[in-house]
Amino acid sequence: MDIRVSGRRVRTRVGTSKEIATLALKDAEVQIARNEFGFLKTDISIDLFIQEFLNYCKANHQPRTTSRYKAVLNHFKAFISGHRNVVMLSHVTSELIDKFKIYRKDCWVNPNGQSVSSDADRTTHTRKGARSHTINFELGAIKTALNLAIKWGYLRDNPVRRVTKLKVNDSRPPRFLSMEECQRFLAATPTEFYPVYFTFLSTGMRKSELEFLEWIDIDFPRRKIKIRAKSDWQPKTSDREIPINDPLLAVLKERKRDNEKTTKSRYVFCSGDGSRLKVKLREKLIKIAIQAQIPDLTRVHTLRHTFASQLVMNGVDLPTVKKLMGHADIETTMIYAHLGQDHLTDAVNKLSFK
Repeated sequence: MDIRVSGRRVRTRVGTSKEIATLALKDAEVQIARNEFGFLKTDISIDLFIQEFLNYCKANHQPRTTSRYKAVLNHFKAFISGHRNVVMLSHVTSELIDKFKIYRKDCWVNPNGQSVSSDADRTTHTRKGARSHTINFELGAIKTALNLAIKWGYLRDNPVRRVTKLKVNDSRPPRFLSMEECQRFLAATPTEFYPVYFTFLSTGMRKSELEFLEWIDIDFPRRKIKIRAKSDWQPKTSDREIPINDPLLAVLKERKRDNEKTTKSRYVFCSGDGSRLKVKLREKLIKIAIQAQIPDLTRVHTLRHTFASQLVMNGVDLPTVKKLMGHADIETTMIYAHLGQDHLTDAVNKLSFK
């Protein structure tokens, strides 16, 4: 058999029968044509593909990431439920995705907080349009899912690729604590939780990074905390190191001494039995914030924002903040750029050409 594949000549022996060789040649030509013209697998329903995608997420991502994808795809399913002709994955077009943007901008939710696409019985529903930043995130999540559909052979092209993201003019700057609020918060924190929240403020770690932090991740001689992948957990981005300042070093050393006397757990912050920390840190945080009279402190992530914000306001450059925070790109770090304006002004004022 003699045939050309992607410009290369391929010659191979398929047997002693010319008839079999002819059939093999025709079969090879069909396979090449299918590849060149982009013939795909049998089409798949949207519901079945979403289930396959979520199964993939469970095996390859953290539970929280899978939950976020599931929430986005639930919104998408609610949207397409109002389009009877949209059943198969091949029915998803750029026009449909653009309509999804409009739907999310002006959507309604039922008493359970689930978005609905129909106008039926809106007396029991609440209007709750999503912010532009949220919609853009959802477009990215759908694009990721459909990229996997291309990889699996269900689609030839990603319709989200031709959809323009919304301009973000309704985003709110991240809430962060002032130094005075930090002091009030720590003063109101119970002794057993003080090391936890102090570490959050001193390192800017994500909640899962702190919960999975082990003693082997702390290099006391070098004064570094290593955020690294483990057999049962992976960081959101790549591995990184966070320096340990003097106050945090003292807190961690005391924590280590206590651990050696009690649980001898491998985790830096653990439950009474030595297992990974099971306390609902958000609930504790809210109670402490109320006691300290700090308004709008309802998320543990605010402590991470505080770490980054205080760095920028103290003159630390954004690329350094990006590295410490473990951001995948500088665009994420740019949300703190406005905090460094005074620092930029001081820098320009140092110029003198006279």
